[in-house]
Amino acid sequence: MTEVVIIIPARYGSTRFPGKPLAPLWGKPIIQHVWERASKSRLCRRVIIATDDERIAAAARGFGAEVVMTRADHPSGTDRVAEVAATLTADLIVNVQGDEPLVDPAAIDAAVEPLAADPTIPMGTLAAPCEDVADLANPNVVKVVMDRAGFALYFSRLPIPFVRTGTGTGYGSEPVPVKYRHIGLYVYRREFLLGLAKLVPTPLEQAEKLEQLRVLEHGHRIRVVVVESASPGVDTVEDLRRLATTLPPSEW
Repeated sequence: MTEVVIIIPARYGSTRFPGKPLAPLWGKPIIQHVWERASKSRLCRRVIIATDDERIAAAARGFGAEVVMTRADHPSGTDRVAEVAATLTADLIVNVQGDEPLVDPAAIDAAVEPLAADPTIPMGTLAAPCEDVADLANPNVVKVVMDRAGFALYFSRLPIPFVRTGTGTGYGSEPVPVKYRHIGLYVYRREFLLGLAKLVPTPLEQAEKLEQLRVLEHGHRIRVVVVESASPGVDTVEDLRRLATTLPPSEW
């Protein structure tokens, strides 16, 4: 059996939303929703919250989560996950973002399955059809294109592919191929993740501010699994307010 561990990186400091992991949503902190849904994965038997903040750690222990304290100087969630992964022996490490209170357990399993089946795949992630035209032009919505085998060709904040037509806009009401938005959930082989964390940022990564481009620039493959839809994350206070007006998952 492939051993799979989910690690949820969570930090208190955030430029746009300080204290986000502990912000209340449907009567619980956001981080608790993430942990509860991740814990429903069929393929992952262990879920760890990785944080450098005692307030988050105390809250997580209070609802029964396993917590690992990490250094405070990590530049990214990937680095925080790698620090914890270095202490484990699991075959696969899943990085579930701490601001995804509606993360789908089935989607987690879908991302894990290709790596569990094929030991040559070093990393995996998710994508969903980009159905809103406005999202194509939104730089906060990352787009991805894949080859015919389902491996990423490129990730970008710009709409890709650009469709050269008479109007020249490349998107909008024109007929275009199916476009996909990236979902920031990652699966790594443990040793690959540890090596990735040691690599310096690459030019495309720095230009787009997308860590996954470091993998492609170094010639590694990322398997992209397409799911039906992307669950809404919480980047800002406005996102939280919008989500709070909907029914909690228990009432769907």
